[in-house]
Amino acid sequence: MDGHDKRTHKVYIISDATGATGQRVVRAALAQFANAEVTVELKPGVRDVEEVRSLVKEAGQARGTIVHTLAVPELRQIMVEEGRMHHVVTIDLMGPLVARLSDALELAPLARPGLLRQLDESYLQRIEAIDFTVRHDDGRNPEELADAELVLVGVSRTSKTPISIFLAYRGWRVANVPVIADLDPPPALSRVDRSRVVALTIDPKRLMLLRKARASRMGRRLTLHYANLEHVQRELDWAELLLRRHRWATVDVTNKSIEESAAEIIALQRRRTGGE
Repeated sequence: MDGHDKRTHKVYIISDATGATGQRVVRAALAQFANAEVTVELKPGVRDVEEVRSLVKEAGQARGTIVHTLAVPELRQIMVEEGRMHHVVTIDLMGPLVARLSDALELAPLARPGLLRQLDESYLQRIEAIDFTVRHDDGRNPEELADAELVLVGVSRTSKTPISIFLAYRGWRVANVPVIADLDPPPALSRVDRSRVVALTIDPKRLMLLRKARASRMGRRLTLHYANLEHVQRELDWAELLLRRHRWATVDVTNKSIEESAAEIIALQRRRTGGE
């Protein structure tokens, strides 16, 4: 007796992308059949009519079942026709759902393979960027500044942190470094290509008002000179000295929203990198 007579059943998972979605669904379904002898074979990256025909023929010879997540309607139709010809059960996980959603949304589907994977990769990139940005906020882990795609430099209350987080949600790995009067920035900053550094500047009087508001919220936890105009001007003069010395590009954040400042930084970086 051959393997098929021993009730070992073969399930083919056919996908035009990685097949991860089909795998999860099949394994969830098979969990309901604890004693079944089933082998699962993944066939990813199937985007050609002849590949579909060949795989259906193979499944027919193995007396197997096909579960597929093909996005292209032509391939799904070929799968149905070939399945009938070779007496293979073909289960379409994608087609019926896409059709129902198309009717409900009154929109035509894109029918492009691999979109979920692209979305997953984009999502993971944003998560990694956010994690990096949080770990490199306010001068933390300066030895890793070279790994940042963008380094924001500025005195306290120039919105370094919120702008960094906003950019991270857009997929940028951002670090930010505070400028403190009469103190040199960490040595690692001088080793970062200046095309990846942006200095944030602000009007002294506006900065004084922002600091007074913060001091009011935090009470006595801030030093008395923190919101003093003379001290503010001294910090900004020091920041100006540093940015001129290192020839960093600047973005003035005075009276700008986080979104406006971030958009200006992105535009600046695209100009500096030739639109990449």
